[in-house]
Amino acid sequence: MKNIFSKSGSDEFLSRINQLKIDSQPLWGKMSVDQMLAHCNVMYEMVYDNIHPKPNSFIRFILRSFIKDKVVDETPYKKNIRTAPQFIITGNCNFDLEKGRLINYIIKTQELGEGEFEGKESLSFGKLTSKEWNNMFTKHLDHHFSQFGV
Repeated sequence: MKNIFSKSGSDEFLSRINQLKIDSQPLWGKMSVDQMLAHCNVMYEMVYDNIHPKPNSFIRFILRSFIKDKVVDETPYKKNIRTAPQFIITGNCNFDLEKGRLINYIIKTQELGEGEFEGKESLSFGKLTSKEWNNMFTKHLDHHFSQFGV
């Protein structure tokens, strides 16, 4: 598993982002490239920005019990998996804005490093290890960049 907290790991993702073009087409799925970038930003918004509500305790229980392990393990996501409602992006997004936001989030995550994420609480899953955070970030980015052939 790549390490999003390492300079080489984050640089690899930044290189892949920079291969995306405004007219890049998906190999599968329904999202446009601008929607995909906005979709990837949601995970970072949940970490850094206070704009997404914390699920209620029942939903968190369900997420921790049935979803968490699939999200934080090292198994790659399958194509066309269902998307959580807060991650669904509709309409047009600004490609350059979303690309820049994602680049900044990846750089910020790498600069803060593993120590910042050890035991950090996720809105949906509770406290996670830095390895679980890494897996979650890495799997999600790799899945969607592969979706667009980069």
